[in-house]
Amino acid sequence: MGNVADIVFCLQLRRNADALTLLQHAIDLDKRNPLAKYEKASVLLSEERLEEALDELERLKEVAPREASVFFLIGRIHKKLGAADDAMVNFSTALDLKPASADVNLIKGAIEKLHMPDDSEEEDL
Repeated sequence: MGNVADIVFCLQLRRNADALTLLQHAIDLDKRNPLAKYEKASVLLSEERLEEALDELERLKEVAPREASVFFLIGRIHKKLGAADDAMVNFSTALDLKPASADVNLIKGAIEKLHMPDDSEEEDL
C-alpha cells in the first residue's frame, strides 16, 4: 500500500486508521503535499478529532494560503467547536478567495446555518 488508489480504497471501506497512516506517509515524503494534508484533516474531522484536524489545516495554510476549501473546512471545525466568530472569519475568508460558484453557495449556506445546531454537515468543497 502507499499510492492514491490505496488511500481511496481505505477511505471507501472506512478504514480511517489505515488511510491516516498512508496519508501521513505521503506527507512525510513531501512536507508540502497539500492534497495529503487536506485529506488527512478531512479524515480527522470525520473522526471528530477536531483539534488535530485544525492543527493540520493550520499547517496546510502555510502551503496553500489562497485555497478556499481550506478556510471552509477550518470554519466548519470552528463551528463544531462552538466558536461561531472564528467560523465566520474563515467562511468569509473562503468567500473572499473567489471559489467556484457552486462552492460559493455551499459557503453561504454554511454561514446561514452558523447559529443552528450542527446537524452532521457533510458538505465538502
